[in-house]
Amino acid sequence: MQRRTVLSLGVAALGAGVFYGRFAEATENFEVSLSDAEWRKRLTKLQYAVLREEDTERAFTSPLNLEKREGTFHCAGCDLAAFSSQHKYDSGTGWPSFWQPLPNAIGTKPDRGLFGSRTEVHCRRCGGHFGHVFNDGPKPTGKRYCMNGAALVFKPA
Repeated sequence: MQRRTVLSLGVAALGAGVFYGRFAEATENFEVSLSDAEWRKRLTKLQYAVLREEDTERAFTSPLNLEKREGTFHCAGCDLAAFSSQHKYDSGTGWPSFWQPLPNAIGTKPDRGLFGSRTEVHCRRCGGHFGHVFNDGPKPTGKRYCMNGAALVFKPA
């Protein structure tokens, strides 16, 4: 087989895997389920891109990255309480980071992409994309929940 043929087959297989992953997610049922038009009406353009299209905001652009007050971070899509300010820390990555979510707040799934496999974090109630979780966080969990600020709304205590 020629190198070009092998490369083309690899790209096609990767594309099929990404398509299947997005299709499988779209068919999952969540407590809060709105039409595309309803989501677009409810969310800003950036929130829609992050929560519904799994986009990523630019690093160091979210005001929530610098938020230091006591309170709770809620899903911007359905208002589910997702993270406590007590579990927030400065990871230096440019995104709000937490070492654990609130109980029964998130769901996860494998996220296979061009740069390998990661674990995607989403709202368990509406399926909105929050970000990813990594195993390089602080004690006691060793987790870094690296979240898009656009996916969250802060409510002070």
